[in-house]
Amino acid sequence: MHEMALCESLVAIIEGEAVSGSFRQVYSVSLEVGFLAGVEKDALQFGFQAVTRGTVAEGAVLRILPAAAQAECPLCGWQQTVSEPIRLCPVCDGPLSLSGGRELRIKEMEVE
Repeated sequence: MHEMALCESLVAIIEGEAVSGSFRQVYSVSLEVGFLAGVEKDALQFGFQAVTRGTVAEGAVLRILPAAAQAECPLCGWQQTVSEPIRLCPVCDGPLSLSGGRELRIKEMEVE
């Protein structure tokens, strides 16, 4: 379960920010997660609660925000923002190129 390692990295970032930002407690973390990031959201929630014990983020709420991707067809030029995997162009059945959707970044933290 790589979600636990992701949560450990997330907590390390949060604790580093706590030192540089001089805050003592984190109440919530909004994390943008792309649908192509390969992250199981329930496992991420569980891991976050487990690894935040004894840290400035103990008891914090983890809000997972979906991140879309941009799909583009190199054959016909069709483009659209998508929030789920799509491989073929709905216009010409050509192969699509996806950009984005792999994000995993902190968008916002509510702190004291």
